[in-house]
Formats: sequence, structure tokens, C-alpha cells
Amino acid sequence: MALGPLVSPAQTISKKVDKALRQVRPDDIKAHIQYLADDRLLGRKPGTPGYQLAVEYVTEQLRSFGVQPAGEEGSFTQRVRLRRATVRPGATVTYQPTTASLVLAPAEVHLYPHPEQPQTQLAPSGLAFVGYGISAPDQGYDDYQNLDVKGKVVVIVRGAPRRFPSTVAAASQDQTLLVQTAAHHGAVGVLFASARPAPATAATAPARPLATTSVLGPDGRVAAARGFISGSGVALTGTLSAAGLQILLLNAATDTARVLSALRQGTPAPVALRGTLAASWASAYQDFDSYNVVGKIPGSDARLRDEYVVHSAHLDHLGVGVPVQGDSIYNGAHDNASGVASVLEIARLYSHLKQKPRRSILLVLQTGEELGLLGSAYFAARPTVPKTSLVADVNTDMPTIIAPLLSVVPLGAQHSSLARPVAEAARYLNLTVEEDPEPDQNRFIRSDQYSFVAQGIPALHIKYGNRTPDGKNNLAEQVQKWRAVTYHKPQDDSNGTFDFAAGQKYVQLNFLIGYLVAQDSQRPTWNPGDFFGQRFGGK
Repeated sequence: MALGPLVSPAQTISKKVDKALRQVRPDDIKAHIQYLADDRLLGRKPGTPGYQLAVEYVTEQLRSFGVQPAGEEGSFTQRVRLRRATVRPGATVTYQPTTASLVLAPAEVHLYPHPEQPQTQLAPSGLAFVGYGISAPDQGYDDYQNLDVKGKVVVIVRGAPRRFPSTVAAASQDQTLLVQTAAHHGAVGVLFASARPAPATAATAPARPLATTSVLGPDGRVAAARGFISGSGVALTGTLSAAGLQILLLNAATDTARVLSALRQGTPAPVALRGTLAASWASAYQDFDSYNVVGKIPGSDARLRDEYVVHSAHLDHLGVGVPVQGDSIYNGAHDNASGVASVLEIARLYSHLKQKPRRSILLVLQTGEELGLLGSAYFAARPTVPKTSLVADVNTDMPTIIAPLLSVVPLGAQHSSLARPVAEAARYLNLTVEEDPEPDQNRFIRSDQYSFVAQGIPALHIKYGNRTPDGKNNLAEQVQKWRAVTYHKPQDDSNGTFDFAAGQKYVQLNFLIGYLVAQDSQRPTWNPGDFFGQRFGGK
């Protein structure tokens, strides 16, 4: 492995750190993945014995590396109380455009369950179409401009103006932020509308109730959820078909083609819709416990050791599901046993380093990522250390170690001073830093680092770049083909394609980024005027 010196370094990588970096072994990464992705763990679904085996494994590994427990009550774990909610049969949604009412068919509107109210009623409420549902005056765009939606149900199509930077566009489409924005404007409901008609087969298929999973706080109320905010005033959320959207717009003397055309041109197209919407539905609950695993490596500086740099990865996967090619166990070897292996090897790396960095290190393996970033959302909002002491998160989720790692994309680093340690660490490892080759994947908001961002904590997620040894520089294309047959399928097991030397590079890179942040006398900051710093930096 060729490690070279930094170019004009802001900090010096000592010989002892360099020596520790060389202790990372591909075979150790492979061993973690093989255990965590074994059929015996049955896909590590939260709340199952298989997930608990994973918790016990990573806990024992952390303990063996000298990591201290940093969970609740002196343990390595933080309890995460999960609630799976479904809509009971018999839900009704009534649209009254004039004096006559129209009961919308199940194929036209699906309601999400209410995770706090078993029986929910929405009195007849006005309606408004608010385009993408984005209110971002700092970006020169507001779908709510000159439109009063107080006490109304707002209808949204998912998307963002093309001129938005990719990470800003991704965040602007986050379901929780859209509901939060609607609530801020006084709305009582949100319907996410489809802009495209469903396939004919979908139109004839029986409607399936929508299910959601949320995290309950100690008070029994929802502490974290995708698209639901406790106490926000938004009681109704759901989806609306393209046909249902057209019905609402035609009654307002416009149509889908007209408003979508305006949105595509970057022009807000808010429309006050005629009539009212009323609904009645009941929700059923299944509550169960899962766990985040939290370990600590104390820092060496008396002043800075009470601040923490987080290395995170999600421990869960999808469990047992629909068989594909005769296999029903969704093992999650790449997603995300490989990311957990990276965090465990960072812990081992620190065990080789007698002189620890100035700040402390938190190693957090989270539950419920596949359910909507739930474990990380709960930890970031209610950490087991003082929240103000968290200075940065370096997350690892499905690093996709299927080819040599020559370049990387630090998702989110461009928004804060984290860009500098990323550049320094990448140079040290002879890696090129690139722009995201797949901005349409919205990867920045789809993994656990975004839970930290939403709490005002600078965070990043290292993904592969495009460079390849043959000079074709088309790794993203190779990954797309691999992902089509592997991602979220039983085929993501330990018998698949792996490049464990690439996994070794990920460990070294993520370690170095976290180490440089932990050594720096200044904690990371958002860039002046940054979108995320302005939205979340005050939390």
C-alpha cells in the first residue's frame, strides 16, 4: 500500500498514525461481513433475534478493542422503541367540489396511518395545490407565495427546481421537511401526488394500506418519523394518484400539464383548489424494541475530550421477504454489513494508537435506517452524550466495495469546513475527490448522515468516485449494473462481488477524516450562507 505525505498539510500525520493505518487488514473486514451477513442472522431486521445477534456481535467487538460503553446506564446500547402503524380497513376520504360530495376511490388516495391517534377525523377542509411544496426564499423560490393555506390540505408533487444544487434539491424533497413546511404555513394535511398515471396493472390491483414506522419517546409520543411531526397540526398525510390530482386541478380551471410545465420551468404554480376534503380513518399499532450500539474512545485533551466526532453506520437490513431466485433472506452484506465492518475496523485501528486524538470518538451502529433513518434520527436528537458536544458525523453506508477505490465523493462535505480534512485525508491516501456522479440518486438525504445534518451537525458520507484502473473512469456505470441485480435483494450476500482492499481504503480514509477533525483546535462549521447551516445550524 503506497501511503504518501500530505501536500501542504494543515496538520501532520505522525509516524505512529501512519503505522496504525497500515494495520488495517482486508481479511478482518471480510470476517465481519461474513458474520453479519450470515443466514443465521436472517437479514438483521430490527426487533428480531437476528438483529439482536448483530447487536451482541458488534458490542463484543468494540469491547475487545478497548472501546468504552457510551449507551444508556453504562451499557453499549440505546433503546429505540419502534411503532409500526397501519391503516385499518374502512378508511374514507370525501371530496366535495360543489354541493355534491364524491368519495375518492382507494386507487386515487391512500392515507398514511396516524402514529399517535388510533381514531382520526379530519373535518371538511379547504384544498390548495402548492407545486413542489418548497419554501426557500434564500434560494429565490417559494411554492407558497401569495397563497393562504391555513386550515387546508395541501397537495404536493415531488421534485425541485432544476437550478437547485443537487444536495439542496435532494433535501428540499425530504418528506419530513415538506410536512414541516406545510405545518409552518398552517396546513392541516399533506397529500403527495403522483404526476404520472399508474400502470394499467396497478390500477386493477387491490389497494394496500400504507404502513409507517416511527420512534416513540419516553412520553409515548412520536420522537422521530419520516413525514410525521408530533404536535405540528398536520393530522392527515397520504398519497394521491395522478387521476386524483387531475380531478382536483380541473375543478380549479387548470390541469396537470399546465402546472407541471410551469414547475419544470422553475416557476412556482400555487393554485387554490375548489371544494373541501374530509376523512375518517383508524390506525393499528405494533410496538417493539430495537437498539443503537454506542461506544466511546476518550480523547486526550483536557479541554476538548468532552467533544465528540461520530463514526456511524446502520446495523439493520430488511430481514426475510419475498423470495428472489429461491432465496428469501435479505442478508445485506454490502448494505450495510460492509459499513459496520468499516466502523469496527476504525475501532481496532484506534486500539493500535496509544496516543488518542484530542477530541473523543463515538462509534454508533444504528437501527432502523431501512425504516426511514429512524435510529440515527433518534440518536442525533437524543444522544447519549450532551447534544451540543457532537461536532461532526462521518457516516458509512454501503461503500460498494466491488472495485479498486481510486476516487471518492464526500457527500455533504462541500457545505462545511469538513471539506478540508476530506481533502487532506484523500491526498494522503492518493485518492481523487470528485463531484457526485449520480446526483439524481439523492444519496445525501438517503442515509444516516442526514439525521445529524437535520440537527445542525456537519456531516458527510463517503461514496465511490468514477475512476477505474483501466482509465475508462466509468465506475458509476458498473455500480448501476451491479446494483440492479443486488441492491435490496437476497443476492446481496457474502458470496457476491467484493474488493476487500477497497474496504481497507474506506477504513483508512474515514479514520483519517475523523482523526483530523478530532485533532483540530476548531470544531467544524457550516460555510457562510450555506443552505443547511441556515436551515438547521441553529438547533
